[in-house]
Amino acid sequence: MGPFAIGLGLFTYVPLAWSVYLSFFDAHNTVTPTDFVGLDNYTAMLGDDAFVSSLGTFLLFTAFIVPATYVLSLGLALMVNRLRFAQAFFRSVFFLPTACSYVVAALIWKLSIFNGVRFGLANTVLGWFGADQTAWLSTTDPPWYWLVIVTVRLWLQAGFFMILFLAGLQRISPRLYEAAAVDGARPGWQTLRYITLPQLRATSVAVVLLLVINAFQAFDEFYNLMSDARGYPPYARPPLVYLYYTALGQEQNLGLGSAGAVILALIIAVATVVQARWFGLGRKED
Repeated sequence: MGPFAIGLGLFTYVPLAWSVYLSFFDAHNTVTPTDFVGLDNYTAMLGDDAFVSSLGTFLLFTAFIVPATYVLSLGLALMVNRLRFAQAFFRSVFFLPTACSYVVAALIWKLSIFNGVRFGLANTVLGWFGADQTAWLSTTDPPWYWLVIVTVRLWLQAGFFMILFLAGLQRISPRLYEAAAVDGARPGWQTLRYITLPQLRATSVAVVLLLVINAFQAFDEFYNLMSDARGYPPYARPPLVYLYYTALGQEQNLGLGSAGAVILALIIAVATVVQARWFGLGRKED
């Protein structure tokens, strides 16, 4: 474990500790500051309307992506689990997008599928029905950019969570369904509600926790979809994109960016603990 522990310490824990250290200093254009400012960076971040707005963007993104991914991945798992042939093939097909780079997928969505000109696939399909072309990423009323952002993340991660649900489904004893059939339960909604979902409770809790944490860390698809030669628009800006421009933008304010990163990490930790307690993660079942 030595090489792994050394790499983890050098490339993960040391940068994290240094980021916390920088958050207490005025660190403009330097990673070795000397001007201690205490909690001023934290106060400035919490009073920054743009940072607070980015947290609101995260909440909206979470409200879209978490239930959508949960329903889609569970539905795929249920369908694949019922297959009597070629199950491995379909499992691999649905899981394959997970291996795709977020940057590559975002560019495909931006340049090929939801391109704002008539050559984009989405506008081509709309043209077949006589609909007008749509500038998907620049239209704010209605905010069509959410359709682009959510669908690319949905395509990228649904297969991974399908595998988790599939593993949970395969652990359910067939005797439970046989007993339910003897008692007169109809296959379909009744068995899903009273047998499948309760048996998937632990898996569901883990999936929701991972989805929320992943939503907090969203960066690649937002940055590559929304930014252009003019920069990033003021809307649909999640926390990591805002912190990226704060720490590595024109001002190079690493102290302020580090303070925002610490605040974001604390929010993730608190949200994870609250969800775990709410769902009873780790609690012994009766």
